[in-house]
Amino acid sequence: MEREVRVRFAPSPTGPLHIGGVRTALYNYLLARKLGGKMLLRIEDTDQNRFVPGAEQYIMDSLRWCGIEIDEGIEQGGPHAPYRQSERKPMYRQYADQLIRDGHAYYAFDTPEELDAMRARLTAAKVPNPQYNSITRAQMRNSLTLPAEEVEQLLANNTPYVIRLKVPRKEEIRFNDLIRGWVVVHSSSIDDKVLMKSDGMPTYHLANIVDDHLMEITHVIRGEEWLPSAPLHVLLYRYLGWESTMPQFAHLPLLLKPDGTGKLSKRDGDKLGFPVFPLEFHGKDAETGEPTVSSGYRESGYLPEAFINFLAFLGWNPGTQQELFTMDELIENFSIERVSKSPARFDQNKVRWYNEQYLRAKPDAELAQYLTEELSKQGVEVPADQAEQIAALVKERATFPADLAKEAQLFFQRPASYDEQVISKKWNPQVSAALAGFAAQLPATADASADGIKALLTQVLEAQGLKIGQVLQALRVAVTGNAAGPDLMHIMSILGPQETAARIQAAVAALPA
Repeated sequence: MEREVRVRFAPSPTGPLHIGGVRTALYNYLLARKLGGKMLLRIEDTDQNRFVPGAEQYIMDSLRWCGIEIDEGIEQGGPHAPYRQSERKPMYRQYADQLIRDGHAYYAFDTPEELDAMRARLTAAKVPNPQYNSITRAQMRNSLTLPAEEVEQLLANNTPYVIRLKVPRKEEIRFNDLIRGWVVVHSSSIDDKVLMKSDGMPTYHLANIVDDHLMEITHVIRGEEWLPSAPLHVLLYRYLGWESTMPQFAHLPLLLKPDGTGKLSKRDGDKLGFPVFPLEFHGKDAETGEPTVSSGYRESGYLPEAFINFLAFLGWNPGTQQELFTMDELIENFSIERVSKSPARFDQNKVRWYNEQYLRAKPDAELAQYLTEELSKQGVEVPADQAEQIAALVKERATFPADLAKEAQLFFQRPASYDEQVISKKWNPQVSAALAGFAAQLPATADASADGIKALLTQVLEAQGLKIGQVLQALRVAVTGNAAGPDLMHIMSILGPQETAARIQAAVAALPA
């Protein structure tokens, strides 16, 4: 039988979740659901020095808002609990010891000063990339160079040490990446990575491999920044005897700044005025300790389905012209083979476009809820049926839910001023008189629908020898104060004959004929 597909998203709780991380989680989720598998969330908190309070909960809240469902994790539990690496600490040591017994790892007792001296010697010798590797380890204090008795004594005396992987000196390490094809790296370019730190905590490399194996992960989909570590991980799978069940790797392309000049960062969002995190995050400045707030897509008015649709296309395409996908449609159409190797450039205008499409496609009743909630904050109460009419009328001018209330202000505030350009060109004694006549007849009209109001206007204008095109802009300005906006007949229908007439009369009185 084929193995059940099992993927994991394994972030570190070192701050807010970058949208690049959300994209990684999304691609994992889409693949798992497409192939009928499981999605795991594992918190990789082995680096306690960088732990940020609240970050773990933030990660879970962000995935929930995005609609990425977790099958196994801290909140859900599962057969491979615990799903927080700091709680799995006791299980890692046995694998480090196994690697030492099998000759694939060793104890290194070098002090920080000795390591600095080694790097200084290599730098002075013009070695381009000074590192602790298959050549330099021969001059260092470790269990490969020290007599066995001395090593035993150092361990017995609790002398600080780390455990390093013994990388072979001359070997080609190869693996087939699902996105990039065959990747071949020579072992001489890899340093002897630390697997266990002096405090007894495993590094990312060891914990990651052990957890992926024990949790039966079949596919590792992660960012391109982890590609240099992949050969090291392949070695660990081999040395631990797990090569036959090693997951398939897929390294996603980078997310670039809008100008394409480098990796998208929080600083870019702050500078250019857009979020790079799914939710707003409250933290502290690393240097000053002062409270900080990082903006989020949710709080900025983006809909989760629009945000996810946009992210899906940052590196993947369905091979068709279709751009709008529900989550179910993304799952149905997703394939790793259609993920690009090339970096994806972030486009803030595109994510706004997605939000517009999803907002405008929502039922008017749902848009009315956004509208009434926002207006209520302003102390404006509006009946549900009227709110639905207004939302339907203004939605084509909205990008965010809050825009509905902004566009709706004309229904609750009479004009305080009138567009001067329109007045100078379109307002004259004949137009003023015609509008006054229209206003006089409006309150008595039997049909206050948009069509009924238009019919009355046409009738009044014909009696005065005018066409509707000659007065329409002036009428709009009289009613709303603005030169442009939603359909004017529908505006007047929603306002009602009495209010519309009052606004026209106020304009006729205020504007010189």
